[in-house]
Amino acid sequence: MRLETFEQLLTPDGRALVAEVARCAGVESDLALGTRLRRTHDGELVAAAVTQAHLRGLARTKLGDDAASMFLTHDALQQATRSRVADHRASRLAASGVGSVVDLGCGIGADLVAFARAGLTVHGVDLDPVRAAMAAANLAALGLEGTVRAADATAVDLAPWGSAFCDPARRDGRGRVFDPRGFTPGWDFVTGLLDGAAAVKTMPGLGHDLVPDGVEAEWVSDGGDLVEACLWGRPLATAARRVTLLPSGATLSDADLPDEVEQGGPGAYLYEPDDAVGRAGLVGAVAARVEGWLLDPHLAYVTSETHVPTPLARAFAVLEELPFRTKALRAALRERDVGTLTIKKRGVEVVPEKLVRTLGLTGSRTATVVMTRVAGQGCALLVEPLPAA
Repeated sequence: MRLETFEQLLTPDGRALVAEVARCAGVESDLALGTRLRRTHDGELVAAAVTQAHLRGLARTKLGDDAASMFLTHDALQQATRSRVADHRASRLAASGVGSVVDLGCGIGADLVAFARAGLTVHGVDLDPVRAAMAAANLAALGLEGTVRAADATAVDLAPWGSAFCDPARRDGRGRVFDPRGFTPGWDFVTGLLDGAAAVKTMPGLGHDLVPDGVEAEWVSDGGDLVEACLWGRPLATAARRVTLLPSGATLSDADLPDEVEQGGPGAYLYEPDDAVGRAGLVGAVAARVEGWLLDPHLAYVTSETHVPTPLARAFAVLEELPFRTKALRAALRERDVGTLTIKKRGVEVVPEKLVRTLGLTGSRTATVVMTRVAGQGCALLVEPLPAA
């Protein structure tokens, strides 16, 4: 979208057009609606209004009720932080005592909104003039104070601001960028921010070796989805590695790791830690929480004789150990009248969907089997999922 077109959307006529498109959504087809509106409005403006109505519908799952008032682009929506995650980060930043934040690469302003709601004075910059204009419009639409301008993040004077936030772009013309050296702004600039009171959003698969000394890496999971790693600058760091699960707010850090974690065969209960726990390297801390041990030092499964409900891991009752090889496993499951099977696996070369087809079960019962490794050997466990904590 051109900046001139977006500015037209902000006029009373443009806002009325967006509202009319929203009212007619589902009543008229996009083609019929567009054809009718083009008789009285500029075609480019109609296309922009139809796009806004469509994107607001898509954005609801990520941005909640705010989506109905916000202006969006396809790419910016994909890159925007989920509202629950943004609120968590903003609350933590505000609790640290900083009074203001500059968002370096603010996009459409999802994080700016959260920072402003947390009571911080906010200023956003974005290299794209359209995104910068949208961020300003979104703050205003939600009744929040803040300033935004189009600028190069690397040229912004940080001195007036108590803290900085940066979500470097991880896409280029070919798609996602997984090498931090290809981020925009560059990795050297981003990590340089971490000498001060800064937070940097980055990919959840960030390697531990890329986290600078003295910086905290916080892996965040939302509703069971591992969504990001956030790096906290040295003045804000409270641990080396941390995991936070939303919406519960459950958290663990490297300070919770025991001196040693035992390994052994399956106990009465099996725990599957949230993916964020595994990424943070804190599976041992979950084992300590549930008085358990690891099935294998390289796999994120914990077992215990005790059932300790925790949002940090999904719990299963271990019913019995079954044969691992396909032919014997088929016989054991048929003997138990299993017809519908869920297979979970870690550390073994099993394709669950293919194995289910190969087993050809026709019984009346439903079952869950975990296929994994114990002391280097394949292991199949018949388990029963327990209610979530």
